[in-house]
Amino acid sequence: MPKTIVITGASAGIGAALARLLGRQGHQLVLAARRKPELERVAAECGTATEVVVADVRRRADVERLRDAALRRFAHVDVWVNNAGRGITRRVLDLSDEDVDEMMAVNVKSALYGMQAIVPHFQERGTGHVINVSSFLGRVPFVAVRSAYNAAKHALNALTANLRMELRSTHPGIRVSLVMPSVVRTEFAANALGAPATHGAGGGGGGPPGQTAEEVAAVIADVIEHPVAEVYTNPAGAEMARRYFQDVAAFEEQSAAVSNRSGGPS
Repeated sequence: MPKTIVITGASAGIGAALARLLGRQGHQLVLAARRKPELERVAAECGTATEVVVADVRRRADVERLRDAALRRFAHVDVWVNNAGRGITRRVLDLSDEDVDEMMAVNVKSALYGMQAIVPHFQERGTGHVINVSSFLGRVPFVAVRSAYNAAKHALNALTANLRMELRSTHPGIRVSLVMPSVVRTEFAANALGAPATHGAGGGGGGPPGQTAEEVAAVIADVIEHPVAEVYTNPAGAEMARRYFQDVAAFEEQSAAVSNRSGGPS
């Protein structure tokens, strides 16, 4: 059955791929991003009823405006995907206040605003689905120079789990899912604050193989149809997370050894 789905960060990468896939499946879409021409191009490629909202999800008022636009156009929302995010290439000891504030604003507060904007609507309806797109790096410090990005995604993971627990007993019809991609071949790295980080920088080689945005989008679409609490989009990432938590010290020692053999971080 077609759903009304809101996607933030929909002008490129995972968000754009997800919009195109869901459009082909016949869902009604509300797409949000800051870049209007790119957003409109994606909307034109979806082939379905689509509302475009130019918004900066770092601003609470913009997120609430996005919700209101979705409700005006389609009367209700079934799924809200908090996908917007941005990376950083900065070591922990080099982080500035501005670096940390930006990472928290775009990766955590944007999702918080989304949850706070849409969940009351879901509570009124007794049903709905929040999907937060995080990162495998929020669990495993595989790329150390992502520093504040990794920390922000870790915070997003915690907020997602806490919201799920808050709603479990009072609103069992509302689902809250966390999606954790590993390395994804998009423009994300090029748009990170600081110089782009190479694959595995700061954490050694041997990481999960890169996925396309379309592969990640397919996982998210499956989560929409078959809700789960958490999912790694790449099985190799899930295995790395399992090994990391099984023995943190051993994992980090092995990663450091691989990094040294490969010449260290770039």
